[in-house]
Amino acid sequence: MKPFCWALIGPGGIAQRFAAALPDVAGAELHWVLGRDAARAASFARQVAGPGVPPPRVVVDLACLLAEPALDAVYIATPHAQHGDSVRQCLAAGKAVLCEKPLVPNLAQAEALVQLARQRKVFLMEAVWTRFLPTYTVVQGWLREQAIGPLRGLQSSFCFNPPFDAGSRIFDPALAGGALLDIGIYNLTMTRWVMQQALGACPQPLSIQASGVLAPTGVDQRVAGMLNFPGGITSQFICAVDGRADNGLRIFGERGVITVPVDFWQATEAVLTRPGQPEQRVKAPFRGNGFEYEIEAAQACVRAGQIESAVMPHAETLATLAWMDEIRRQLGVRYPFE
Repeated sequence: MKPFCWALIGPGGIAQRFAAALPDVAGAELHWVLGRDAARAASFARQVAGPGVPPPRVVVDLACLLAEPALDAVYIATPHAQHGDSVRQCLAAGKAVLCEKPLVPNLAQAEALVQLARQRKVFLMEAVWTRFLPTYTVVQGWLREQAIGPLRGLQSSFCFNPPFDAGSRIFDPALAGGALLDIGIYNLTMTRWVMQQALGACPQPLSIQASGVLAPTGVDQRVAGMLNFPGGITSQFICAVDGRADNGLRIFGERGVITVPVDFWQATEAVLTRPGQPEQRVKAPFRGNGFEYEIEAAQACVRAGQIESAVMPHAETLATLAWMDEIRRQLGVRYPFE
């Protein structure tokens, strides 16, 4: 099988994890790195090159990169507000795209990109790596076999406490900062995923209720929300960049509980608890650093000529962004480019 040639746009921290995962994916090779700062991109390229392997080539012009005939797919890891333009150019050039979450900051932008991907018949996937982790294969089995009985509700948290920096991607409204888009997306996408496994589909919520605290820059620094679904099922979540939590996921059923105890977005362990039965604790460590599963899934889709992933399809990106648009509306968060 010929190598699968990747390019990377946005040589930052998340991109380092992507590059580090490539050796754990059969055939995957990083051939190009594109960054606005050529010196920084060159430093990144040297850091991610394996022993005895030449570093990926640094480019500073996207049009030149997209003219490379050997390029199979582009991974985009720039700040949220910058995703859209890069995704659009890649799709227009017929190059497959794996783009960090959120795909773009709002539903309207995402709808235009999905339409373009379908018109051009080019693969596009939002990089929600959590859905591809081995732990969730186990959880999927428990939910589908109704090991905890009918679903009753979910609770999740994702909170951390970085220093405030008005110009950082987390707090700058021009970069589409805020806790919701940066980390709350995990609470919401996994709410949808759990509902799909337990019910066969995620129904539209009857209501979404959100409250929060805004940072001095006007973006959300803490969000607490509750989504109410038909049948009395609720999903409660909190995401924040001003505090700490256990960052776990709890799924409640009529006859038991499934718990992902810590850091549910990068889970390596899940627990099934039912009264009167032994606890089932499953550990599923990563083969590499965890990103390898979404990368190999994307590669398989591209090689099969597919334009979307069955695990993370376009419809999921659009539905989650619609929820986030509504939550930001309730909080009064609006970006300068909207």
